[in-house]
Amino acid sequence: MTWLPVLAGTALVLFILRDVFHTIWHPTRHGGLSRLVMRGVWRFSAHRGARWRLVGLAGPVGMMTVVAVWSFGVAVGWALLYWPYMPGDFSYATGLDPAEHASPVDALYVSLVTLATLGLGDIAPASGWLRMLAPIEALVGFALLSATVAWILGIYPALARRRALALRLSHLRRSRVTAAALDSAGGAALLDGLASAVSTVTVDFLQYAESYYFYDGSETISLAGQLDHAVGLADRAELAAHPDVRLSAAVLRTALDDLSAVLDGRFLRTGGPAGEVFAAYAADHGRSRENGGGERGTPST
Repeated sequence: MTWLPVLAGTALVLFILRDVFHTIWHPTRHGGLSRLVMRGVWRFSAHRGARWRLVGLAGPVGMMTVVAVWSFGVAVGWALLYWPYMPGDFSYATGLDPAEHASPVDALYVSLVTLATLGLGDIAPASGWLRMLAPIEALVGFALLSATVAWILGIYPALARRRALALRLSHLRRSRVTAAALDSAGGAALLDGLASAVSTVTVDFLQYAESYYFYDGSETISLAGQLDHAVGLADRAELAAHPDVRLSAAVLRTALDDLSAVLDGRFLRTGGPAGEVFAAYAADHGRSRENGGGERGTPST
């Protein structure tokens, strides 16, 4: 029955590689294993309570867990490919008894050493097709490392853009922009800039969905805590006398609707309008509404 572990190992390796591909290079709605792991870490941190000192590490810990699951999954998959052919199709260093080093643990050891490109050589494939399989695993290990670095380098700029938008909204809220100041060409330019930033964040949630599972900490840099003010600005600008301001308000409203559709479709699943989605987003990130018009209370993270 050597085909059974080989089939299981092949399926496991392909499953992990598919998840890596869809997480990093071709993000989709389905999410797969990485999304499940990130969501699980997020839910665990939320259930521990807002005062848990490590609550802000949910995102980084989730990413580390995903990478560990990827690496271990690939290692186990290749071990299942090696194990049925041990010890006959493997060469052993002097002093190692092949009969004593042909267990699943030894197959996993060979797989881990190969995946990490250590090349110790104490146990190595000796037959033709296995000798080709080992370098392929090493290449997969190198690609997995490169993919992880690319993933990290992509998510943190997305977080910076999201937090910059939140900080900008916080500045506007604290500046108490008047209706007269908003009803001008400058007000139209301000709304256009906000619409552009909201659109960028929407794309970030599509391309780097895992960034959702990062706490933003301070209220001033939490988009979940500041989105109500963007909605309030759009509401006020739609009543302006200046036609350019009304047009810019419509564009901002559309951008906010697109953002709510992405948040709801990928993460929240409320099925409600934009206001309900943004309220669910705020609650999921530990932000509670206390005042109307976008004002929020003390952050809980």
